[in-house]
Amino acid sequence: MRAETQAVVDEIRQSLTLLRRHLDWDNALKRLEELNALAEDPQLWDNPDNAQKLMRERSNLEDKITAYRKLEQRLEDALTLYGLGESEEDEDSLQEAHEQLVQIKAEVAKKEVESLLSGEADANDCYLEVNAGAGGTEAQDWAQILVRMYTRWAEAKGYKVEWVEESEGEEAGLKSATMIIRGHNAFGWLKTETGVHRLVRISPFDSQARRHTSFASVWVYPVIDDSIEIEVLDKDLRVDTYRASGAGGQHVNKTDSAVRMTHIPTGIVVQCQNDRSQHKNRATAMSMLRARLYEHELRKREEAAEAETAAKTEIGWGHQIRSYVLQPYQMIKDLRTGVEKGNAQGVLDGDLDDFLEASLAYRLDRGSQRGDQESA
Repeated sequence: MRAETQAVVDEIRQSLTLLRRHLDWDNALKRLEELNALAEDPQLWDNPDNAQKLMRERSNLEDKITAYRKLEQRLEDALTLYGLGESEEDEDSLQEAHEQLVQIKAEVAKKEVESLLSGEADANDCYLEVNAGAGGTEAQDWAQILVRMYTRWAEAKGYKVEWVEESEGEEAGLKSATMIIRGHNAFGWLKTETGVHRLVRISPFDSQARRHTSFASVWVYPVIDDSIEIEVLDKDLRVDTYRASGAGGQHVNKTDSAVRMTHIPTGIVVQCQNDRSQHKNRATAMSMLRARLYEHELRKREEAAEAETAAKTEIGWGHQIRSYVLQPYQMIKDLRTGVEKGNAQGVLDGDLDDFLEASLAYRLDRGSQRGDQESA
Protein backbone atom coordinates (compact mmCIF):
# COMPACT_ATOMS: atom_id res chain seq x y z
CA MET A 1 0.00 0.00 0.00
CA ARG A 2 1.26 3.46 -0.89
CA ALA A 3 2.54 5.51 2.03
CA GLU A 4 -0.04 8.28 1.57
CA THR A 5 -2.94 5.83 1.63
CA GLN A 6 -1.46 3.84 4.52
CA ALA A 7 -1.25 7.03 6.58
CA VAL A 8 -4.97 7.70 5.98
CA VAL A 9 -5.87 4.11 6.95
CA ASP A 10 -3.78 4.35 10.13
CA GLU A 11 -5.55 7.60 11.11
CA ILE A 12 -8.97 6.05 10.48
CA ARG A 13 -8.17 3.01 12.61
CA GLN A 14 -6.83 5.18 15.41
CA SER A 15 -9.95 7.37 15.32
CA LEU A 16 -12.24 4.33 15.28
CA THR A 17 -10.44 3.01 18.35
CA LEU A 18 -10.96 6.33 20.14
CA LEU A 19 -14.58 6.46 19.01
CA ARG A 20 -15.19 2.96 20.35
CA ARG A 21 -13.64 4.01 23.66
CA HIS A 22 -15.77 7.17 23.85
CA LEU A 23 -18.88 5.11 23.18
CA ASP A 24 -17.82 2.65 25.92
CA TRP A 25 -18.62 -0.04 23.35
CA ASP A 26 -19.30 -3.11 25.50
CA ASN A 27 -21.47 -1.20 27.96
CA ALA A 28 -23.25 0.55 25.08
CA LEU A 29 -24.22 -2.80 23.54
CA LYS A 30 -25.37 -4.08 26.93
CA ARG A 31 -27.43 -0.94 27.58
CA LEU A 32 -29.08 -1.19 24.15
CA GLU A 33 -30.15 -4.76 24.93
CA GLU A 34 -31.66 -3.53 28.21
CA LEU A 35 -33.50 -0.70 26.47
CA ASN A 36 -34.83 -3.04 23.76
CA ALA A 37 -36.19 -5.34 26.47
CA LEU A 38 -37.80 -2.43 28.31
CA ALA A 39 -39.34 -1.17 25.05
CA GLU A 40 -41.18 -4.47 24.68
CA ASP A 41 -42.74 -4.20 28.14
CA PRO A 42 -46.50 -3.49 27.64
CA GLN A 43 -46.54 -1.46 30.89
CA LEU A 44 -43.89 0.95 29.64
CA TRP A 45 -46.40 3.56 28.46
CA ASP A 46 -48.19 3.62 31.82
CA ASN A 47 -45.70 6.43 32.49
CA PRO A 48 -45.58 8.39 29.19
CA ASP A 49 -42.85 10.83 30.28
CA ASN A 50 -40.53 8.04 31.35
CA ALA A 51 -41.37 6.05 28.22
CA GLN A 52 -40.49 8.94 25.92
CA LYS A 53 -37.21 9.50 27.76
CA LEU A 54 -36.35 5.81 27.46
CA MET A 55 -37.23 5.68 23.77
CA ARG A 56 -35.10 8.75 23.07
CA GLU A 57 -32.15 7.14 24.83
CA ARG A 58 -32.69 3.94 22.87
CA SER A 59 -32.91 5.76 19.54
CA ASN A 60 -29.79 7.85 20.21
CA LEU A 61 -27.75 4.86 21.36
CA GLU A 62 -28.90 2.76 18.42
CA ASP A 63 -27.96 5.55 16.00
CA LYS A 64 -24.44 5.78 17.46
CA ILE A 65 -23.84 2.03 17.32
CA THR A 66 -25.23 1.76 13.79
CA ALA A 67 -23.10 4.70 12.60
CA TYR A 68 -19.96 3.09 14.04
CA ARG A 69 -20.66 -0.23 12.37
CA LYS A 70 -21.31 1.46 9.03
CA LEU A 71 -17.98 3.26 9.23
CA GLU A 72 -16.20 -0.01 9.99
CA GLN A 73 -17.91 -1.65 7.02
CA ARG A 74 -17.07 1.24 4.70
CA LEU A 75 -13.42 0.98 5.74
CA GLU A 76 -13.40 -2.74 4.90
CA ASP A 77 -15.08 -2.11 1.54
CA ALA A 78 -12.56 0.61 0.63
CA LEU A 79 -9.65 -1.64 1.62
CA THR A 80 -11.10 -4.46 -0.50
CA LEU A 81 -11.35 -2.13 -3.49
CA TYR A 82 -7.79 -0.96 -2.91
CA GLY A 83 -6.58 -4.55 -2.72
CA LEU A 84 -8.26 -5.38 -6.03
CA GLY A 85 -6.73 -2.28 -7.59
CA GLU A 86 -3.27 -3.35 -6.45
CA SER A 87 -3.65 -6.92 -7.72
CA GLU A 88 -4.93 -5.77 -11.11
CA GLU A 89 -2.67 -2.68 -11.27
CA ASP A 90 -5.80 -0.60 -11.84
CA GLU A 91 -4.90 3.03 -11.16
CA ASP A 92 -8.54 4.19 -11.31
CA SER A 93 -9.55 1.72 -8.58
CA LEU A 94 -6.62 2.78 -6.42
CA GLN A 95 -7.57 6.44 -6.77
CA GLU A 96 -11.25 5.75 -6.07
CA ALA A 97 -10.39 3.72 -2.97
CA HIS A 98 -8.06 6.46 -1.70
CA GLU A 99 -10.78 9.10 -2.15
CA GLN A 100 -13.25 6.90 -0.26
CA LEU A 101 -10.74 6.52 2.59
CA VAL A 102 -10.26 10.29 2.80
CA GLN A 103 -14.05 10.74 3.05
CA ILE A 104 -14.27 8.04 5.73
CA LYS A 105 -11.48 9.75 7.68
CA ALA A 106 -13.44 13.02 7.75
CA GLU A 107 -16.67 11.30 8.81
CA VAL A 108 -14.94 9.31 11.56
CA ALA A 109 -13.40 12.53 12.89
CA LYS A 110 -16.85 14.15 12.95
CA LYS A 111 -18.39 11.17 14.77
CA GLU A 112 -15.53 11.24 17.26
CA VAL A 113 -16.38 14.83 18.14
CA GLU A 114 -20.10 14.02 18.39
CA SER A 115 -19.24 11.20 20.80
CA LEU A 116 -17.93 13.85 23.19
CA LEU A 117 -21.54 15.00 23.69
CA SER A 118 -22.13 12.54 26.51
CA GLY A 119 -22.37 14.89 29.48
CA GLU A 120 -25.23 14.81 31.94
CA ALA A 121 -27.30 17.45 30.13
CA ASP A 122 -25.64 17.53 26.70
CA ALA A 123 -28.69 16.10 24.91
CA ASN A 124 -30.98 18.84 26.30
CA ASP A 125 -32.40 21.95 24.69
CA CYS A 126 -30.68 25.09 25.96
CA TYR A 127 -31.15 28.72 26.86
CA LEU A 128 -28.75 31.15 25.20
CA GLU A 129 -28.34 34.66 26.63
CA VAL A 130 -26.47 37.51 24.97
CA ASN A 131 -25.68 40.73 26.84
CA ALA A 132 -24.02 43.82 25.39
CA GLY A 133 -20.93 45.10 27.20
CA ALA A 134 -20.01 48.70 27.89
CA GLY A 135 -19.89 50.89 24.80
CA GLY A 136 -23.46 51.93 24.08
CA THR A 137 -24.79 51.53 20.54
CA GLU A 138 -21.62 49.88 19.18
CA ALA A 139 -21.73 47.10 21.79
CA GLN A 140 -25.49 46.71 21.43
CA ASP A 141 -25.14 46.28 17.67
CA TRP A 142 -22.49 43.61 18.31
CA ALA A 143 -24.91 41.79 20.65
CA GLN A 144 -27.50 41.74 17.87
CA ILE A 145 -24.94 40.38 15.39
CA LEU A 146 -24.14 37.53 17.82
CA VAL A 147 -27.84 36.75 18.24
CA ARG A 148 -28.18 36.55 14.46
CA MET A 149 -25.07 34.32 14.24
CA TYR A 150 -26.42 31.78 16.73
CA THR A 151 -29.87 31.87 15.15
CA ARG A 152 -28.37 31.11 11.73
CA TRP A 153 -26.30 28.28 13.21
CA ALA A 154 -29.35 26.77 14.91
CA GLU A 155 -31.47 26.98 11.77
CA ALA A 156 -28.74 25.28 9.72
CA LYS A 157 -28.73 22.44 12.29
CA GLY A 158 -32.49 22.06 11.96
CA TYR A 159 -33.03 23.35 15.50
CA LYS A 160 -35.98 25.48 16.57
CA VAL A 161 -35.43 28.93 18.11
CA GLU A 162 -37.92 30.44 20.60
CA TRP A 163 -37.59 33.95 22.02
CA VAL A 164 -37.81 34.50 25.79
CA GLU A 165 -36.59 38.08 26.24
CA GLU A 166 -35.33 40.86 24.01
CA SER A 167 -34.35 44.35 25.22
CA GLU A 168 -33.66 46.77 22.37
CA GLY A 169 -30.89 49.36 22.42
CA GLU A 170 -31.71 53.06 22.46
CA GLU A 171 -30.57 53.65 18.87
CA ALA A 172 -29.81 50.19 17.42
CA GLY A 173 -28.97 46.66 18.40
CA LEU A 174 -29.85 44.84 21.61
CA LYS A 175 -29.00 45.41 25.25
CA SER A 176 -29.83 41.77 25.94
CA ALA A 177 -31.65 38.80 24.49
CA THR A 178 -32.53 35.31 25.64
CA MET A 179 -33.71 32.47 23.43
CA ILE A 180 -34.37 28.76 23.74
CA ILE A 181 -32.67 26.56 21.16
CA ARG A 182 -34.54 23.29 20.85
CA GLY A 183 -32.92 20.23 19.29
CA HIS A 184 -31.00 17.10 20.20
CA ASN A 185 -27.60 17.96 21.75
CA ALA A 186 -28.27 21.72 21.57
CA PHE A 187 -26.68 22.28 24.99
CA GLY A 188 -23.83 19.88 24.26
CA TRP A 189 -22.86 21.74 21.11
CA LEU A 190 -23.19 25.26 22.54
CA LYS A 191 -22.07 24.89 26.17
CA THR A 192 -18.51 25.99 25.39
CA GLU A 193 -19.77 29.30 23.92
CA THR A 194 -20.24 30.77 27.39
CA GLY A 195 -17.86 33.70 27.81
CA VAL A 196 -16.99 37.11 26.37
CA HIS A 197 -16.79 37.71 22.60
CA ARG A 198 -14.70 40.63 21.29
CA LEU A 199 -15.31 42.52 18.03
CA VAL A 200 -12.85 44.84 16.27
CA ARG A 201 -14.19 46.80 13.28
CA ILE A 202 -14.71 50.19 11.68
CA SER A 203 -17.83 51.38 13.45
CA PRO A 204 -20.82 52.10 11.18
CA PHE A 205 -21.97 54.52 13.90
CA ASP A 206 -18.78 56.61 13.90
CA SER A 207 -18.89 59.53 11.43
CA GLN A 208 -15.07 59.58 11.43
CA ALA A 209 -14.88 55.89 10.47
CA ARG A 210 -12.63 54.98 13.38
CA ARG A 211 -11.88 51.46 14.52
CA HIS A 212 -13.76 50.33 17.64
CA THR A 213 -13.47 47.36 19.99
CA SER A 214 -16.73 46.02 21.44
CA PHE A 215 -17.61 43.25 23.84
CA ALA A 216 -20.66 41.09 24.48
CA SER A 217 -21.13 38.13 26.80
CA VAL A 218 -22.82 34.84 25.99
CA TRP A 219 -24.23 32.43 28.54
CA VAL A 220 -25.54 28.96 27.64
CA TYR A 221 -27.34 26.69 30.09
CA PRO A 222 -29.55 23.60 29.67
CA VAL A 223 -33.33 23.42 29.74
CA ILE A 224 -34.24 20.96 32.49
CA ASP A 225 -37.43 19.07 33.26
CA ASP A 226 -39.25 18.38 36.51
CA SER A 227 -37.35 15.11 37.02
CA ILE A 228 -34.35 17.18 38.12
CA GLU A 229 -34.97 18.57 41.59
CA ILE A 230 -33.64 22.08 42.15
CA GLU A 231 -34.81 23.70 45.39
CA VAL A 232 -35.38 27.45 45.25
CA LEU A 233 -36.47 29.06 48.54
CA ASP A 234 -38.75 32.11 48.50
CA LYS A 235 -36.45 33.91 50.95
CA ASP A 236 -33.60 33.59 48.44
CA LEU A 237 -35.55 35.31 45.66
CA ARG A 238 -36.10 38.92 44.68
CA VAL A 239 -38.77 39.35 42.00
CA ASP A 240 -39.16 42.62 40.10
CA THR A 241 -41.75 43.47 37.48
CA TYR A 242 -41.41 46.08 34.76
CA ARG A 243 -42.89 47.12 31.46
CA ALA A 244 -41.63 45.07 28.54
CA SER A 245 -39.76 46.75 25.70
CA GLY A 246 -39.31 45.77 22.08
CA ALA A 247 -41.63 43.78 19.86
CA GLY A 248 -44.91 42.49 21.21
CA GLY A 249 -47.61 45.00 20.35
CA GLN A 250 -49.04 47.89 22.34
CA HIS A 251 -50.04 45.76 25.31
CA VAL A 252 -46.49 45.05 26.44
CA ASN A 253 -45.85 48.75 27.05
CA LYS A 254 -49.03 49.31 29.10
CA THR A 255 -48.68 46.73 31.88
CA ASP A 256 -45.83 45.54 34.12
CA SER A 257 -45.88 42.06 32.59
CA ALA A 258 -42.11 41.48 32.33
CA VAL A 259 -40.44 39.66 35.23
CA ARG A 260 -36.87 39.85 36.52
CA MET A 261 -35.88 37.23 39.08
CA THR A 262 -32.70 37.42 41.20
CA HIS A 263 -31.33 34.49 43.19
CA ILE A 264 -29.70 36.30 46.11
CA PRO A 265 -27.20 33.62 47.28
CA THR A 266 -25.61 33.20 43.84
CA GLY A 267 -26.37 36.57 42.24
CA ILE A 268 -27.93 34.81 39.23
CA VAL A 269 -30.45 37.00 37.38
CA VAL A 270 -33.00 35.88 34.78
CA GLN A 271 -35.76 37.80 33.04
CA CYS A 272 -38.69 37.04 30.78
CA GLN A 273 -41.06 39.29 28.81
CA ASN A 274 -42.25 37.11 25.93
CA ASP A 275 -45.83 36.72 27.20
CA ARG A 276 -48.59 39.23 28.00
CA SER A 277 -49.29 37.38 31.23
CA GLN A 278 -47.08 38.26 34.18
CA HIS A 279 -48.00 34.90 35.69
CA LYS A 280 -46.69 33.01 32.63
CA ASN A 281 -43.56 35.14 32.48
CA ARG A 282 -42.92 34.41 36.16
CA ALA A 283 -43.27 30.66 35.52
CA THR A 284 -40.87 30.85 32.59
CA ALA A 285 -38.39 32.90 34.63
CA MET A 286 -38.54 30.30 37.42
CA SER A 287 -37.80 27.54 34.89
CA MET A 288 -34.85 29.56 33.61
CA LEU A 289 -33.57 30.15 37.13
CA ARG A 290 -33.75 26.44 37.99
CA ALA A 291 -31.86 25.71 34.78
CA ARG A 292 -29.19 28.29 35.62
CA LEU A 293 -28.76 26.84 39.12
CA TYR A 294 -28.46 23.36 37.64
CA GLU A 295 -25.85 24.55 35.13
CA HIS A 296 -24.04 26.28 37.99
CA GLU A 297 -23.81 22.96 39.83
CA LEU A 298 -22.67 21.15 36.67
CA ARG A 299 -19.82 23.60 36.29
CA LYS A 300 -18.75 23.11 39.88
CA ARG A 301 -18.73 19.34 39.37
CA GLU A 302 -16.65 19.71 36.22
CA GLU A 303 -14.18 21.93 38.11
CA ALA A 304 -14.48 24.62 35.45
CA ALA A 305 -14.20 27.43 37.96
CA GLU A 306 -12.30 29.61 35.53
CA ALA A 307 -15.21 29.65 33.09
CA GLU A 308 -17.66 30.45 35.88
CA THR A 309 -15.50 33.34 37.04
CA ALA A 310 -14.99 34.75 33.55
CA ALA A 311 -18.71 34.81 32.87
CA LYS A 312 -19.39 36.77 36.06
CA THR A 313 -16.67 39.38 35.70
CA GLU A 314 -16.67 42.61 33.73
CA ILE A 315 -17.48 42.22 30.04
CA GLY A 316 -14.21 43.55 28.68
CA TRP A 317 -10.51 42.99 28.21
CA GLY A 318 -8.91 39.84 29.59
CA HIS A 319 -12.02 37.65 29.70
CA GLN A 320 -12.79 36.98 26.05
CA ILE A 321 -12.94 33.48 24.60
CA ARG A 322 -13.05 34.52 20.94
CA SER A 323 -11.88 37.52 18.96
CA TYR A 324 -13.65 38.70 15.79
CA VAL A 325 -11.42 41.07 13.84
CA LEU A 326 -13.01 42.69 10.75
CA GLN A 327 -10.53 45.59 10.36
CA PRO A 328 -7.75 46.08 9.29
CA TYR A 329 -7.86 42.39 8.25
CA GLN A 330 -10.45 39.64 8.66
CA MET A 331 -9.71 36.90 11.17
CA ILE A 332 -11.78 35.16 13.82
CA LYS A 333 -9.72 33.33 16.43
CA ASP A 334 -10.72 31.19 19.40
CA LEU A 335 -8.37 32.15 22.22
CA ARG A 336 -8.71 28.78 23.97
CA THR A 337 -8.06 26.40 21.10
CA GLY A 338 -6.14 28.61 18.66
CA VAL A 339 -8.57 27.80 15.81
CA GLU A 340 -8.63 30.61 13.23
CA LYS A 341 -10.87 31.33 10.24
CA GLY A 342 -10.36 34.04 7.65
CA ASN A 343 -13.92 33.86 6.33
CA ALA A 344 -15.34 36.21 8.94
CA GLN A 345 -18.67 36.72 7.19
CA GLY A 346 -19.18 32.97 6.96
CA VAL A 347 -18.73 32.63 10.71
CA LEU A 348 -21.08 35.55 11.42
CA ASP A 349 -23.59 33.80 9.14
CA GLY A 350 -23.50 30.77 11.46
CA ASP A 351 -20.52 28.67 10.32
CA LEU A 352 -19.42 27.80 13.86
CA ASP A 353 -18.85 24.04 13.73
CA ASP A 354 -15.04 24.20 13.51
CA PHE A 355 -14.93 26.32 16.67
CA LEU A 356 -17.48 24.19 18.51
CA GLU A 357 -15.77 20.90 17.65
CA ALA A 358 -12.34 22.20 18.67
CA SER A 359 -13.59 23.59 21.99
CA LEU A 360 -15.34 20.31 22.84
CA ALA A 361 -12.13 18.39 22.14
CA TYR A 362 -10.18 20.96 24.18
CA ARG A 363 -12.56 20.53 27.09
CA LEU A 364 -12.20 16.74 26.93
CA ASP A 365 -8.40 17.02 26.86
CA ARG A 366 -8.48 19.23 29.97
CA GLY A 367 -10.66 16.65 31.71
CA SER A 368 -8.27 13.87 30.76
CA GLN A 369 -5.30 15.87 32.03
CA ARG A 370 -7.04 16.47 35.36
CA GLY A 371 -7.78 12.74 35.57
CA ASP A 372 -4.15 11.88 34.87
CA GLN A 373 -2.98 14.31 37.53
CA GLU A 374 -5.38 12.88 40.09
CA SER A 375 -4.24 9.33 39.25
CA ALA A 376 -0.62 10.36 39.67
